[in-house]
Order: sequence, then structure tokens, then C-alpha cells
Amino acid sequence: MTAATSTAPTSKPGSDGSDTSAIRISELWKSYGKLEAVRGISFEVGKGEIFGLIGPDGAGKTSTFQILAGVMEASSGSAEVFGRPAREARSQTGYLTQSFSLYPDLTVMENIRYIGDLRRVASDDIVKRGHQYLQMFDMDRFSSRLAGQLSGGMKQKLSLACALVPQPRVLVLDEPTTGVDPVSRREFWDALAHLAAEGLSILISTPYLDEAERCNRIALIHKGEIRKVGTPAELREGLGAKRLEVRVDNLSEAERVLSEVSGPKQDIMDVERFGDRLDVLAHDADKARQIVEELCSKADLHVSDVRVDEPTLENVFVAGLRGLGEESKESPFPGHHDHSNLRGQIAVGADNLTKQFGAFTAVKNVSLEIPYGEIYGLLGANGAGKTTTIRMLCGLLEATSGSMRLAGEQGNLRSESIRQQIGYMSQKFSLYNDMTIRENLTFFAGVYGVPESERDEKIRWVVSFSGLEGKEDQITGSLPGGWKQRVAFGAAIMHEPSVLFLDEPTSGVDPLARRAFWVMINRLADAGTAILVTTHYLEESEQCNRLGFMAGGELVAQGTPSGIKSAQTGHLLEFIVDQPQHAADVLKSDTERWRVSLFGNRLHVVTDDDVEAGTRTTTEKLESNGIKVISAREEPFSLEDVFINVIEKARQQGKVSTEDEK
Repeated sequence: MTAATSTAPTSKPGSDGSDTSAIRISELWKSYGKLEAVRGISFEVGKGEIFGLIGPDGAGKTSTFQILAGVMEASSGSAEVFGRPAREARSQTGYLTQSFSLYPDLTVMENIRYIGDLRRVASDDIVKRGHQYLQMFDMDRFSSRLAGQLSGGMKQKLSLACALVPQPRVLVLDEPTTGVDPVSRREFWDALAHLAAEGLSILISTPYLDEAERCNRIALIHKGEIRKVGTPAELREGLGAKRLEVRVDNLSEAERVLSEVSGPKQDIMDVERFGDRLDVLAHDADKARQIVEELCSKADLHVSDVRVDEPTLENVFVAGLRGLGEESKESPFPGHHDHSNLRGQIAVGADNLTKQFGAFTAVKNVSLEIPYGEIYGLLGANGAGKTTTIRMLCGLLEATSGSMRLAGEQGNLRSESIRQQIGYMSQKFSLYNDMTIRENLTFFAGVYGVPESERDEKIRWVVSFSGLEGKEDQITGSLPGGWKQRVAFGAAIMHEPSVLFLDEPTSGVDPLARRAFWVMINRLADAGTAILVTTHYLEESEQCNRLGFMAGGELVAQGTPSGIKSAQTGHLLEFIVDQPQHAADVLKSDTERWRVSLFGNRLHVVTDDDVEAGTRTTTEKLESNGIKVISAREEPFSLEDVFINVIEKARQQGKVSTEDEK
């Protein structure tokens, strides 16, 4: 990845002589005192294009968005919307900020009316457009619900509806799906694809690199500079690498052996550990396979399978940052308490666990076991019952019925001895915003009983892990979301718990920092800690040893990531066509909608037929509607595809997500 402060876009809008640019940013700078947040960036977004601005925390994305939305002036350079300065074109721009900006005490429709009035939209148009977008997002039946009672995905859909009521020509979205479950994220992106097909221009940032695959083009930004621009396919191809999925009998030892010979300029570029495999990035797949097999054989490690695949966008992102000298924090954890002697014992257990709130059953007959040293991922849509389950398992909420085991004990799970063995990072940021970072860490070190002799050392480690050296006295509430998560994670593990509960720990964290989280999570598991984690990022869930899928309060599937994927029936077909959005609409018109999803110019279709029959039937359907099929092939199921499949089938059996019943 080459550095460039002004990189011309691939397939630049207007390159055919016509001006098709909706957004034009040229030599844009933004300084806050001595800090240069944006440093001479240039790019264009075409009419009807979804353009992703992707980068690590602090790269300059939000500053760029605020300038483009007209809420902040640039230090120099220009930002134009349809040929007018961004500040003068605010009436044509819709802007969704990172934080929830609706009014929780107003209903869905009242929020829409309020925003419409602010933007001086005629009353009749507010009502008409409001109902139009609520129907588009399948939210019209919730028009009288208070916004504060909506799930995360529904809040984001409502925010989008509010932004669309003034009928902007440009939409600027700053991490709009952070914390939103995979089902709602897919629905959100389907809505964006429809809007773009109707001519709306969309500029979006996201920490989820699987979402970036849905953009037409992407710009990678780092330290205020645009480093590369292209389609997702062009960026993956530009990496010049292949990804090897290696299945070996001792993942931690194999990771150590292969990491010793890896590096940006080595035959093996990178090694990343997942729940039941290693991902090895290499320029030459055959040579890398040979190196893997030879090194593992010397270390008495049995390699059961090596599968070659294309790199992911996350591989591109991490490799690019490493090429620029960025690395995830590798501060050695000052551990003093090994729990490996507990391996083989059950750390967390539940038998027919049920929780009722009045007549409503939030969790129904959940049974699971997590041994020491295992990472267990609990997955589900918003309202599936995950957080309620965690709160019962860690003794914060009393179950209506069923039995639990925690840290080797049954009965009183709130005893002092159990409290000292548990770490818990809640879904919402759990530290005190009006205290400094140092004060928060000192307080929680005391609460968790970290010995006085270890406290300074542990606090220094959290600060280093978080990348906040020299900022210990900064007020915690002033930190961006990604940095808050790092501090909260560090606070939850300072006392070296034998059982750790992590409820969406990496929400809003960029890919490089997310990797640092998982390196640490794996080290804790290697030392014997039992870990239960929830996440809405399905690529991340592959880091877990086992997974459990929840729907409507029930546990509907369990297994290893590979096992759950291999258990799926049917086939996933990928089509590249000349009219992607039209193709998706045609196929969804006579099949279950969850079977069809759009990723930029690629169409994924889940079929129960064999590959040949499914390809033929789908191609005939598309071509009869005037859509040209450029290519078609079978692709392996991703965990997101599996998740959607499992959850939708559970819904068909009556196990609906609770957000429909509130």
C-alpha cells in the first residue's frame, strides 16, 4: 500500500467527460491547534455510488464527515456537494452521527415530524415520506413506539428515515451500524443499496470490513491521509496475496511457530488465530503451504487440512497499516495467576435456564457448558436474550427456573469468593465518564481486589494496551468509543479472573485494535480462563472455539465455527451481473428474502437445489428479466450467511426475535 496525500479514484466519476460527481473533496485540511486531523485529502463520490471511507480510530473520518455535512469549517481546501460548498449545500445533505441522536421520549413518528419541521419540510410531505420510509425499513407497525424502546437496529433505521425525510441528494453516515445485529445490518445495507439505485449518493464509514465489501469503492485513510482508493476487488487483488486456512491440532503452538518466521517481507506475511484454525497470509500459496507443513512437522504438530482462499478486506486493512509502520499493541500482560490447572473442569454451566419478566419469557430452557480454557461465542439478533442469559450466568440476575454452575460452585453465585474469580465487561461502557482514566482503573483495581503490589503494574499495562500513554489524567468520557472499549476491557481483566464475560467487547473498535483484543483473549484462554463473549461481527465470532446461536430466547444451534458451517444444507451461489440491485429485487420477489443479499456488484443466493440446477434456474430467472449474468460460481458459506440461515429458520418455527413483541 503506497502512501499518497492525493490519490485519484479508480473509475473516477466524470472520467468519460461528463460531470457525474456528487461529492468532490480537494486538498482538504483540518487542524485542531497543532493536531492535523485531515491532511490534504482528495477524492470524489459519484451520483448513486456507495463510497466507504475506512480507517483506524483517529484517522480523520469524523472530521471529514463533519466538514462535508456543513457543521464544521475546513482549515483549507474544498468540500463540495453537487458543485456547491458543503456548508451552502446542507439542505441537500443528510448526516447520521456516530452517537444516537434521536429523542427517546418521542415516538417513532414524532421524531420524524420533529426532524422534518427542523428541515422545513411541508407537513403533508413529512407524513407521506415518513410512512414511505418506515414501510421501506419494515418499521411502519412501530410508528407509535417510543424511540427509547427500540432495539439498536431499529434506532438506526429510524435515524436513517429521519435523515431521508428532507429528501437529501447526499447521505453521510458515520459508523451507522455499530452495535447492530447481523440481521438488522443486512436489512440496513439492503435499504442503502435501494436508495443508491434510485440515485442517492452515500458516503459511509464502518469498523466492520465485511460491510465495506458492500461499497462500490473504498478509500483507506490513515493519519489524515488517503492511502489508496479502489473497488473491494481491486484492493484485495492489489495485496498480491492468498489466504491459507490451516487446521492443526495445537493452535497456540502452531501460531507461535509460524509467527516466528512471518513478517511483511517474509514468505509468510501474517498469521492470525481463529477458534478452530489459523489464517496464514502469503504471496505464494504453494510455498507457504510447504513452509507450514515442514515447520509444523518439526514441532510434532499435525496439520489436518490446508485450504487456499482469497484475502479478506480485513487482511488488506491490517497489511496496509503494518506497511505504514502501525502495529497492534503487544504489551506483555503482567500475569501472576495461571488457571491452567483447572482445565477439564466446567467453569460455566446452565441446565434449562429460564427467565420471565411477568408474562414475557426472555430466556427459555437454555442449557450449555463452558470448560476452563474455552472461548464460547453467544450469538443472536437484538432481543434474542443474550445479555439476559449472561447476567443470569454471572449472578447479576436471578433465574426464574433452571440451575447454574459458576467457577465450580452452585447455589449462591453472588458470594465474595465467586465475585473475585469473575470479570465482566458489559454491553454498555461500564466505567465512570466523569473520572479520569487513572481514577477509573484505580477504583476497579480496588473493587476487584487486585493486590496493592500489583496495581501500578496492571494500570500501566491497561494504559499501554489502550494506546493512551501520557493521557492517564484525561477524563474518560472524552475518549472516542473505540478507546473507551479498550480501557473497559483492561479494567475487566486486571484481576486475572478465571471466568470472563465479555458482552460485545469490540463494538466500534477498528480492525487493528480488535486483533489486539483477540490476541489477549486467546492468551487468557491459553492460561485456563473460561470466556463467554457476544459479538455482532460474524467474522470476529470465528475466533471462538465454540458458538451458540440464540433466537427468541432459545439456544437453537451449537458447535465449532467450521462444524456449524458444514452442517448447513443447500449451497451459496455468487453471481456477478450487470444490474445488481434489479437482480436482487427480481429474485426476492418470488423467494424468501433472506436467501438473497447484495455485496456491491456481487449477488449471493442460497439455494436448496444442487449447484448446477440452482445456477441454471437463477440465471434463467435473471435473463428473462433482462439482466445479464457475467459469471456464476459456488462460494463457501460465511458465518453471516449461516447466522441468517439459522435465525430465519428459527423464526419460521415461531422463535421470533423479541423486538417484534415489545
